[in-house]
Amino acid sequence: MSRIGKKPVSVPAGVTATIEGKQLNVKGPKGTLNLALRDEIKYTLEDGGISVQPANETKQARAFWGMQRTLVQNLVTGVTDGFTKKLLITGVGYRAAAQGRNLKLQLGYSHDVDVAVPEGLEVKTPDNTTIEISGADKQKVGQLAAEIRRWRKPEPYKGKGIKYDGEFIFRKEGKKK
Repeated sequence: MSRIGKKPVSVPAGVTATIEGKQLNVKGPKGTLNLALRDEIKYTLEDGGISVQPANETKQARAFWGMQRTLVQNLVTGVTDGFTKKLLITGVGYRAAAQGRNLKLQLGYSHDVDVAVPEGLEVKTPDNTTIEISGADKQKVGQLAAEIRRWRKPEPYKGKGIKYDGEFIFRKEGKKK
């Protein structure tokens, strides 16, 4: 039994959820998101919530149960509050600047790195060493943060690079004579 899957997903006021064919559509103040429904899982719209149950007793249905409930929860949270990832840049001369739908990064390469911001996401740079990515779709927010981080991962000796806010970088001691 999935402990996560047993709980219904509550739909707050101002959010509408509809099931059309094999798709769950959730509409709220931050936009509209949809999820392709699995055949192994049974989705029901109840008063004030969405419940997710396995359609049969197969191992695959039980495996998808908790994950599908979490994906439905992420849709509801995304259209109400949205998701945010914060990246911190450490290093001499490393900086970032948001310019319209692009993010310009200076990361010690011989050229500037331009990252295109996908539709539905917003990138802010409160200062030149902080990047805030926000949007309704949790997967897109995390994917863009990972792509930006991939340009210069934090290294263990000086800690230079791009890291997530709150990420711990295990530091190594340098060479000794």
